[in-house]
Amino acid sequence: MRVIGLALVLAGAPVEAAPRIVSINPCVDAILMHVADPGQIAGISHYSKDPRASSITVAQAARFKATSGTAEEVVALAPDIVIAGAHVAPSTIAALRRMNIALLQLGVSESLAENRVQIAQIAAAAGHVGRGARLNARIDAAVKAAHTAGSAVPALIWQGGGLVPGTETLADELLRTTGFHNLSKDYGLKRWDVLPLEHLVGRPPRVLFSVGDASGTDRMLGHRVLRPLAGHIAVREYPERLMHCGGPTIIEAVGLLARVRRSL
Repeated sequence: MRVIGLALVLAGAPVEAAPRIVSINPCVDAILMHVADPGQIAGISHYSKDPRASSITVAQAARFKATSGTAEEVVALAPDIVIAGAHVAPSTIAALRRMNIALLQLGVSESLAENRVQIAQIAAAAGHVGRGARLNARIDAAVKAAHTAGSAVPALIWQGGGLVPGTETLADELLRTTGFHNLSKDYGLKRWDVLPLEHLVGRPPRVLFSVGDASGTDRMLGHRVLRPLAGHIAVREYPERLMHCGGPTIIEAVGLLARVRRSL
């Protein structure tokens, strides 16, 4: 097996041949679809096989083997490099070290700037720096096109049970970019926090983006104390697949947010 030094990969230095990659992170999977050759992708995260939350299409996911990230599964795919999130099982790390397999760990992108850097890192690891630059250019163009001027509209992104993203999150930046004001900060909530119904009743948003609740089955959204606010809050669906990752999903996310903002 040809081994790639991690320092060489991160520096974007040229390699002799395109590396075999195993991704154990669904957000990385989505970026690899744009920056790697299909034949390079030896494995993807099992989360990408769930169409409700996956950031890649069902057809794309069907083309690749999936792992749950265990050392045995990953090593069996004989990768040159493994790309993962911030948390990797110690047993997996130990196995990769024994096999001299490079590991690239990436945290959650909390801003457009961080997302841009991560795409460049993944593209460099795949040996296709130019593809990363082109994907970043597409995202930048989509963000620019979605920019909406005028007074910011009070809004929230609401996940099941009332979890909302606050400041210093990618979701917050996307809201601000498309002409919304994230009320999470006004409520005094943390970066990721649960919104008490009292806040929602006392100062309701103009728009509430409900994550994955197209059926209207969210228990808290159906609470009787919110019924009088039905005529004051515009509830719009925000697909779950847009919530968890940056990368190419940003293009769809800002497009959706901008359409809602311009419809008000």
